[in-house]
Amino acid sequence: MSVFPRIDLKQEVYDYLRNVFTNKEVLAAVGQGKAEQRFQKLLSCLSHPPRFTCVRASTHLAPLEEIQTRLQEELKQQQNCGSKIGDVSVNLLPHPHIPDVLFLPVIGPRPVVQLSSEVIVGAQCGSAVLRGAHVFAPGILATPKFMKKGDMVSVFSDLEGKCTRGNKDFQGKRVFVGNGVAEMDRSNIFCSDEPVKGVGIRMVEPLYQSPSFDRVLPSMAFLQNLPSVVVGHVLGPRPGERILDMCAAPGGKTCHIAALMCGQGEVVALDKIRGKVERIRQNAKTLHLECIKAHCFNSIQAVCSDQAQDTQEPPFPPERFDRVLLDAPCSGLGQRPNMACTWSLKEICSYPPLQRKLFSTAVRLLKRGGVLVYSTCTVTLSENEEQVAWALNTFPCLTLQPQEPHIGAGGMLGAGLSSEQLRLLQRFSPELGWILEAEAHGEDDSPTKPSPCPFPQQANKDTIGFFIAKFLKS
Repeated sequence: MSVFPRIDLKQEVYDYLRNVFTNKEVLAAVGQGKAEQRFQKLLSCLSHPPRFTCVRASTHLAPLEEIQTRLQEELKQQQNCGSKIGDVSVNLLPHPHIPDVLFLPVIGPRPVVQLSSEVIVGAQCGSAVLRGAHVFAPGILATPKFMKKGDMVSVFSDLEGKCTRGNKDFQGKRVFVGNGVAEMDRSNIFCSDEPVKGVGIRMVEPLYQSPSFDRVLPSMAFLQNLPSVVVGHVLGPRPGERILDMCAAPGGKTCHIAALMCGQGEVVALDKIRGKVERIRQNAKTLHLECIKAHCFNSIQAVCSDQAQDTQEPPFPPERFDRVLLDAPCSGLGQRPNMACTWSLKEICSYPPLQRKLFSTAVRLLKRGGVLVYSTCTVTLSENEEQVAWALNTFPCLTLQPQEPHIGAGGMLGAGLSSEQLRLLQRFSPELGWILEAEAHGEDDSPTKPSPCPFPQQANKDTIGFFIAKFLKS
């Protein structure tokens, strides 16, 4: 399964994560060997894309079957128009247990021959290419000196962020992600007086192949990682309720909540960055969801003590929401693909205090009898299970609740939680699926070997790293 090297981490971050995955509780339960194996598999799988592209269908606008048919037709038309060379599978698969999810299998890694002409892109751009995107011009860092529109080039991702914009011959650490056709001359990319826009390199031979969803049925299909879709269902919004999404940008979960409510009720979305709030509003408009009210506001300060305060604008009086989603700012160490993390240990450890401030506000804003869902896209104990242990000790009014659907693993040992409490948590741990495949294939870790897990179990396991906890306030 390993095509790329393990995710590159600062040594202090590597040591920190290794201690997390080999903590005393884990070692007592499974032993040093299995604990170390899980950690190493995590580092490997984080640098690779999931094997399925997950699409959330707008079932508030049309039945899933209709959206599935229309999407397949659109993607086949894209293929026939020659936007990518080679056959692309457009066999969309519905999830048998989640009624608004479609999967598209990703083909890869493919045997793509590297070319002599090299284009270097930023790490974020390279990760997007591995999940089916073309290369947009702002992501291009270096090109051949005389690159012209129509040239075939090989695209590489800059792993360490050391390539300067406009470079002609970068020799730093990089990883090949596929071949493409230049849509612009070099001079148009680097010498323009205006900010450069549009597709700079059209990927025709990507290492991992999946159709581009750019402008494909934007009101019917929303690209979203499977765990992020699960969060909305776990929250369980009902028509007519008032719901708060505390850290809402870019609005995928906000829009999903509103769609599950059939647009009946009110979804309040907060984010402290104005540009991101505009994106939430745009997504809501595209998906025809008028019950979303987005505000530019610091969620830590979203509660006031005045019960007579106008509840239409933040800050809000206590106990004003039926359900609260806190998809907290986090270290993001579960995101895939991610070949390099340049963050320091100090930066990673800065998140738990912020998360606790947000959590405290969430509890105050939640009605008694209401539901609070806490989620992150990271793998650390301090941002996940340890936050749950802290919350249960700090707020006696909170109790953990079962989650539906529960398609991930349980919580991880190490935070002093009971086995029953861990069972109620949901941790998406892609490394566990990789371990199963390694055991099934023996020493052969070839990425072309079939998975021992049938669909949808393989799609459920091969996700980003993610964590979900559901609380009831009494």
